[in-house]
Amino acid sequence: MVKVAVAGGSGQVAQEIIDALLLSRKHEITVLSRKKAPTTHTTPEVHWQTVDYNDKSGLVNALRGTHTLLSFVQTLSDPDQKSQKNLIDAAIAAGVKRFAPSEYGSKTTIDMPWQQGKEEIRNYLEEVNKKGDILEYTLFQPGLLLDYLAYPYKTAKYVDPLQTVFDFQNKRAILVDGHEGAIMTLTTVADLAAIVARAIDYEGTWPRNGGIQGNRVTFSQLLEIGQRVRGDFSVDKVKVEDLEAGNLKTSWNIAAVHQAVSNDQASALLKAVTIGILLSSSKAAWDVSDEMNRLFPNYEFTRIENFLANVWKGKP
Repeated sequence: MVKVAVAGGSGQVAQEIIDALLLSRKHEITVLSRKKAPTTHTTPEVHWQTVDYNDKSGLVNALRGTHTLLSFVQTLSDPDQKSQKNLIDAAIAAGVKRFAPSEYGSKTTIDMPWQQGKEEIRNYLEEVNKKGDILEYTLFQPGLLLDYLAYPYKTAKYVDPLQTVFDFQNKRAILVDGHEGAIMTLTTVADLAAIVARAIDYEGTWPRNGGIQGNRVTFSQLLEIGQRVRGDFSVDKVKVEDLEAGNLKTSWNIAAVHQAVSNDQASALLKAVTIGILLSSSKAAWDVSDEMNRLFPNYEFTRIENFLANVWKGKP
């Protein structure tokens, strides 16, 4: 049994992972949050601690005795990434053994400016470990959550579905012309949570790249799966040069964004997200590695076509 702290533990993905940890009945779990514990918080096995991420000494005190620290701090709401940097500094000062920064997505952040905070934290972790293994860490990267392709239907307890460039509800998709073979990794949040729970139990050293390959498919393969599950899809094809110029020449666009995005940010972000996902996929950003698959070779991931067939069975 180890003590696990979850920073930003009120977020949707964080709550899925906390539930997976609770199932193991092995660990003492503390949620660190800027917010006070919600009145609906009725899980006695989870301790709730309100923290100020600008108070480094307070963070050190909150983290004393912690073995593993998982961060879900929203990078969009922390433009200079001061919260996570303070968290890392406090973890080192408090003697925390392992750390996982707020990742849970793509391998690289190329052409996704809203994700640049992740690069800053990756660089910071490399910097603090330049003189040796000061803080063991891994980057949990499952690619895109497969649950999003169920939009608008919810397939997880906490995570809300999001629209993507593959719109199964309306049987339509956006592809980059000439890059139909681009790879997209898709993993259910349940599988992500199960792998994170296993990684916390793992007694060896964490690999710094923590790629999780639930399903590794090309855009054209995903389109074929969509057509088998839902029937014919209409396809808009866009050109790289248009995307790079900031032009999205399509008949439709996504209309729902992550719950962490404010209303003020949403309208400007929708177009940028679509362009960013398409451009970055053409540059292998979503072709994540498989380190966690190799650490846990007996784990059986949810197969994409089975998942989608179950979600969309009988749906209009």
